[in-house]
Amino acid sequence: MDTEFIDSPERSRYELHAAPDGQGADGELVGLIAYHLDGDTITLIHTEVLPAFNGQGHASTLARSALDDARSRGLRVVPSCPYVAAYIGKHPEYADLVATRDQP
Repeated sequence: MDTEFIDSPERSRYELHAAPDGQGADGELVGLIAYHLDGDTITLIHTEVLPAFNGQGHASTLARSALDDARSRGLRVVPSCPYVAAYIGKHPEYADLVATRDQP
């Protein structure tokens, strides 16, 4: 299934939607990552994939896309979500995004 990743700042979350496929799933919410944005720091709070879409790799798509967005916007990341923290642990190319205590 093709998906579309979008930032929904009015809801403080990233969303993953089913891309139009002509099979009735057009735009259906697949999953989300809730976040809190404070200046140049984004706290990724919770990752959720709807039950109908579990086990299809959508959580990793959400994590990767959220981290790529943070990088493109010059944001520091606080991975409060256990899934995102584990994702960063398995993908060290994102470790440089993680905010440390000594950073303002």
